[in-house]
Amino acid sequence: MPTEPAPSVWSRRGFLTVSTASALALAAARPASAAPRSAAGDAYDTLRSRWCALTLGAGFDAAAPPYAAVLKETGGLADTFRAGMRPAAGSLWPDCRYDPPSGITQSYSRLNTMAQAYAQPGTGRTGDPGLADAVLAGLDHLEATVYNTGTTRYGNWWEWQIGSPRLLLDTLAILDEHLPAGGGLPGDLRDRCLAAVDHFVPDAMLGDYTGTSTGANRVDLCRVVALRGVLGRSPQKLALARDALSPVFPYVTEGDGLYADGSFVQHTWVAYSGTYGYVLLDGLGRLFALLDTSPWQVTDPARQIVLDSVEHAYAPLLFNGLMMDSVNGRAVSRGYLRSDERRILRSDHFHGHALIAAVALLAESASPAERTRWHAMVKGWAARDRTLAVLTDRQYGVADLARLRKIAEGPEPAAPEPVGHRLFPAMDRAVHRRPGWAAGLAMASDRITYYENGNGENPRGWHTGAGMLYWWGADFGGDQYTDAFWPTVDPYRLPGTTVSTKRLADNEGGGWGAPKPAARWVGGTTDGEFAAIGQDLRGLSSTLTARKSWFALADCVVCLGAGITARDGVPVETVVDNRCLGEDGTQPLTVDGVRQPGTLGRTTCFRRAHWAHLAGHGGWVFPGGAPLTALREARTGSWHDINTTSSTEPFTRRYLTLRHDHGTDPDGARYAYLLMPGATPRALAGRAADRRWLTVLANDEGRQAVAVDPLGVTAANFWRAGRAGALTSSGPASVLVREERRHRTARLCVAAPERSGDTLEITWSRPVRAVLTHDPAVEVLATGPALRLRIAPGTGCATHTCTFRTG
Repeated sequence: MPTEPAPSVWSRRGFLTVSTASALALAAARPASAAPRSAAGDAYDTLRSRWCALTLGAGFDAAAPPYAAVLKETGGLADTFRAGMRPAAGSLWPDCRYDPPSGITQSYSRLNTMAQAYAQPGTGRTGDPGLADAVLAGLDHLEATVYNTGTTRYGNWWEWQIGSPRLLLDTLAILDEHLPAGGGLPGDLRDRCLAAVDHFVPDAMLGDYTGTSTGANRVDLCRVVALRGVLGRSPQKLALARDALSPVFPYVTEGDGLYADGSFVQHTWVAYSGTYGYVLLDGLGRLFALLDTSPWQVTDPARQIVLDSVEHAYAPLLFNGLMMDSVNGRAVSRGYLRSDERRILRSDHFHGHALIAAVALLAESASPAERTRWHAMVKGWAARDRTLAVLTDRQYGVADLARLRKIAEGPEPAAPEPVGHRLFPAMDRAVHRRPGWAAGLAMASDRITYYENGNGENPRGWHTGAGMLYWWGADFGGDQYTDAFWPTVDPYRLPGTTVSTKRLADNEGGGWGAPKPAARWVGGTTDGEFAAIGQDLRGLSSTLTARKSWFALADCVVCLGAGITARDGVPVETVVDNRCLGEDGTQPLTVDGVRQPGTLGRTTCFRRAHWAHLAGHGGWVFPGGAPLTALREARTGSWHDINTTSSTEPFTRRYLTLRHDHGTDPDGARYAYLLMPGATPRALAGRAADRRWLTVLANDEGRQAVAVDPLGVTAANFWRAGRAGALTSSGPASVLVREERRHRTARLCVAAPERSGDTLEITWSRPVRAVLTHDPAVEVLATGPALRLRIAPGTGCATHTCTFRTG
């Protein structure tokens, strides 16, 4: 498995992207829609100026907030970096040794910041010749000592082929654009640096679409080669970079890339719409804009798939400005990085804002209709994020700030958060959105890893694929997984999971997404509003097996577990929830109308709880009553505990954990509860008392099914052939029926999460007068006293539908 970038501030989000509005320097740079000049030399100059404008920004007031503060900070960092330079055989700065090679990338990042401070107005170092000389001296030192044609790369490939060359070329572009004519960038230094890039990023890297040259990594490599072509005036390089993007566009059916169902996978087995998704969209946005109307314009019609993905693949995973951590991979562990001079928290909101900026950039290459819709989404995300203000986020440089502020001040109304359900079968993820709240579900299978770790990151993310259920409200919980959650939460008690408490080693199962369960039945079916989802759970390095189902409905998620069995010699638990209450949280818990003491360290066991309410969050209902254990504790940890390059600063957060204890080595244990985000005590008590609202039709190793009469819902997960209520399946399947009794119609949705391709027969044992519509994979075998359907499901866990008139 190839390695990946070291977890530093310079990886992925990259360098301090600050920008300039130097009116004289950038007035000549044409907008991305303008045609290049006819002469070859002028075309390259135009592309270089265009790249600098994209990177450094234009059209903002450098003296106005928030730009002035960003520019001033850039100047201050440049002063610090300049003063700290100590060229030596193995480093340019003493704290950036060249072994590991992340020190090379970090050194180029510091030089890039210094170059921006030189080129930008308002930095206090604009046009400072001494600063420019220091940048040139640093580039010369790095080329002479380490990043040159005579060096054989070592350590992490990413540093040599993406991290360092990207920063190096950006710095050369800035210097070429802004140093005075006649006394500018020495040609021999440029040539030596470009030769080094050719050495480490040969044309062969953009040949076969395989290995480390796929998905977001391929886009990054194309970005390197394209800018190398601009600075070296090479039409061949530019053509190569353009053409090598084409394999990124089509939908894939395995491995890295975008899937037709909206999934995005990187590293073969990791759900990665968040951080790698941002890299892909941002890189393509820059390259589309750079090459627009040039001889190397990206004209492949398949690029529309990427544009479609903004709404189809990425927007469903953004909620009020945050990117759901279930698709952020090992980046959930980054927190405050030790090498981060600006101390920026790399959280779900950080990742969400990065993707929002990428959408704003890509919008410049979209159609007018797409641009209007995307601007409305961006405006809505920015307006609703109450945890971290989008328009003043310190991760942004002035280029991103200017683009986002222009959108925020534009005429488009802010788009609201959508309501509906999205399944992402190819990456074992689901998102349920209702008015006022959203929930995200993370699972694992033989296709998608339990968790990703590597480069010292996320060594204890073991159970994040064991049915972890995230949830947020429109007015609560926006910082639930932001506020030091990952370094302080008990990694054996992640919300929604069923786990063996067997102790696991850091990086258990291997790295880079290698640990995967031998489970096929993972997925579900949806009508776009409600859903039935299931997971054949196998414990990581454990004998634990279980069947878990989630039925996502109007105001709740019904959670069922069955067949919970293990032989590890330790207790097994289902974590109903584990809410982070913040640094001083004392939110009261009420169980069956009795308010519980908020004493830290207190464990309370309820022999038969019917409902529980956590003030400011919502609550849970336990149909018919169930044993429940509640624990309040304060937990202390540092980001360094879960990421070797992160800060060692300790954090303490208070938690309320609710769990079902299944005992040591359970055999066929089960559970049932409802998650009701934002619900009041009155609503919870009412739901618990209403025995007619929910009927659990089955909850065993063969079937898990519910009927909710007020909603006209019957839903079932069949782990094997069987019957549940009015539904019968000839094999493993997920089925959802929605009845519209007023109109005497119903819709049946079915999928085959096991993905065997075997034909299914589904029977709905209720009178059916006629079938109204069905998709091509559905064959109607009979109507009348019962509806019988034959389904040819294929191998992708797609939902197939049939609409019929009831008797």
